[in-house]
Amino acid sequence: MSPGAPVIKIEGLHKYFGPLEVIKGVDLEIREGEVLVIFGRSGSGKSTMLRCINFLEEPTDGTIEVGGIRLSGGHRTRRKREQIRQLRIQAGMVFQEFNLFPNMTALENVMEGPVTVKGIPRVQAEALAREQLAKVGLADKAEQHPIRLSGGQKQRVAIARALAMEPKVMLFDEPTSALDPELIGEVLQVMKALAHSGMTMIVVTHEMGFAREVADRMLFFHEGVILEEGPPDELISNPQHEQTRKFLSAVL
Repeated sequence: MSPGAPVIKIEGLHKYFGPLEVIKGVDLEIREGEVLVIFGRSGSGKSTMLRCINFLEEPTDGTIEVGGIRLSGGHRTRRKREQIRQLRIQAGMVFQEFNLFPNMTALENVMEGPVTVKGIPRVQAEALAREQLAKVGLADKAEQHPIRLSGGQKQRVAIARALAMEPKVMLFDEPTSALDPELIGEVLQVMKALAHSGMTMIVVTHEMGFAREVADRMLFFHEGVILEEGPPDELISNPQHEQTRKFLSAVL
């Protein structure tokens, strides 16, 4: 699928934690249907940038636009809080840790957002949740609580939960880093299927095989800036920057 109009626009993004500047003036556009993989060292700012996109972290400065909702960093007002709520509906997020509600079944976890955030009737939300669980290969685990699920299954429930909100874009923050090696494949398989279905995705990951197979574009993040970007084959095979070369030689 050829990427279409921009779904996300980031302009002049800065993020400080106290005196420490973690994101240093990033500009970025992600187009409809595009799969963008962001990689870089721990502490380079890539996860912070992802969290700024849906305002889990408040940008210190700059503007973020997701699905036509445009917001500036800085002070939160009541109106802005409502706009952030609307923006988050557009941008589903999957975390390293699965963040499932332990007292709810897989089905209830997936239903929760549509019911409480979007006000969808429970019967309709249940049908939607079952459909999403089937999509991630867990139709038979709907009544199980998270404690009964493997790490890979929990992460797939988390993906189904994000998809149940019918977002315009999916944000993945190192979705396989907390998993045992033998469980990583089942999560990547679901993400590949999602990419092939045309979902716009930003994935922070070190899984270079996944990036090579699925990404339209890759960004190397270094000390709060985009140091290098390009198509996966080009960037992995022929990185231009010394820092990118060093990083890739460590992970490949």
